Amino acid sequence: MTTADVAALSQRAEALRNLHRRGTPLVLFNVWDPVSARIVEEIGAPAIATGSAAMAWAHGVADGERISRQEMLDAVKRIVSAVRVPVTADLEAAYGQTILDASRTAEAALEAGAAGLNFEDARDDGSLTDLDLQCERIAAILEAGKRQGARLLINARTDVFLKRLGADDGWRTSEAVRRGQAFLQAGADCVFVPGVSDESIIAELTQRIAGPVNILLTAKAPTISRLAQLGVARISVGGAGYAHALWETRRAARALLVDRDHSFLRDRIAGDEINEFFAR
Repeated sequence: MTTADVAALSQRAEALRNLHRRGTPLVLFNVWDPVSARIVEEIGAPAIATGSAAMAWAHGVADGERISRQEMLDAVKRIVSAVRVPVTADLEAAYGQTILDASRTAEAALEAGAAGLNFEDARDDGSLTDLDLQCERIAAILEAGKRQGARLLINARTDVFLKRLGADDGWRTSEAVRRGQAFLQAGADCVFVPGVSDESIIAELTQRIAGPVNILLTAKAPTISRLAQLGVARISVGGAGYAHALWETRRAARALLVDRDHSFLRDRIAGDEINEFFAR
């Protein structure tokens, strides 16, 4: 990257960091390609987030690092090029379990123009990465940014609730706090705890974790305004946006092919409007 590129990326990363405020959450509709990113930007989103599941599905593979690091970051680069707002990329567990894997993924994310990244502690066998190792990997991501002159925003995710680990929610809450605090001390900017919808647990997480907390929005989750009252700083939908788009595709296809009903054609974005997304 040129000096100008680094300076611009640093500004985007700082702008993204400033959007993470307890009680006035950054709400993100996770995208999967340049078109979805431009739609979200046009609506007025101050930042764009990719979703690893949605990106994988859009590439014809299942979620869970079945898309390669290079494929993922090539897709991220195309999204970054399509929008003007900061882009934060979901890069799963950094496509490997070593410190070097984390460092290389961070370097590649910076080269792709990402201002931030999601980094999770889940392993393929259903367990979580050793906490000390995960913190070393977070520190390596931070150091990779420093070497290139741009400090990536790190959204460190723990899957203790998503994997339903431990005996009960009390243990899971304490473990999420323990991990979240360690992640922040290692250099993370935000702690992502997917799999939580109970208000009392969310409140405890935001009170005990000394930094911004990201909650994954689900149909069972509290409203966005309630999550703000609970102190959440970031709200995302993961792969649900793409899953909804697929649901609409199936509904329209069934209407046309089974019911011989083409009324869905009234509800669409015009081709000229889509072309305009990329005319600038």
